[in-house]
Amino acid sequence: MTETLDAPDTNPLKLLGRVARGFTRIADADLREVGLAAGQLPVLVSLKKSKALSQAELARIAQVEQPSMAQLLTRMERDGLVERVDDPADKRSRLISLTPLAARRLPKARALMEAHSQQALAGLSRAEVAQLFALLQRVNANVERMGGG
Repeated sequence: MTETLDAPDTNPLKLLGRVARGFTRIADADLREVGLAAGQLPVLVSLKKSKALSQAELARIAQVEQPSMAQLLTRMERDGLVERVDDPADKRSRLISLTPLAARRLPKARALMEAHSQQALAGLSRAEVAQLFALLQRVNANVERMGGG
C-alpha cells in the first residue's frame, strides 16, 4: 500500500478530494437557481428531520467549527431559510428551525442532487456502487478514528 500512496497520481484520497470538490461545484451551480447552496444542505436536511436543533448540534452534524456554522446560519437566516426559536427546555437558549420557504425549496434541491448523483455514478453497476459505498464507509471509519470521533 505504501507504494500506491507514494505516487500522487494513484492516491485514492487525492482523487476522492477532487471528485468531492468537482461534484460540489457542479451541484452548487444548479442549487443556486433554486436559491440554495450545497454547503447549506446538511443543515437543511438535519432540520427537516429534527425540526429544531442547536447551533452546536448543527456544527457537529455538518462537521464544521462553531464560528463557521454561526456565519452560515447568519446568512441562511438573512435569506429566510432558517429562524431562531426559543428552546422550550431552556429559555436562555435558542434553537434553529427550518422556515416554510426552505421546506418548499428542499424537494427541488433533493431532486437536483439525486440527478447529479445518478450522472456521477453512470456506468457503474449496482454491485459496483454498493462496493464503492462499502469501501468509502471503511475509509470514513478510519478517518473518524484518526480524529478521535
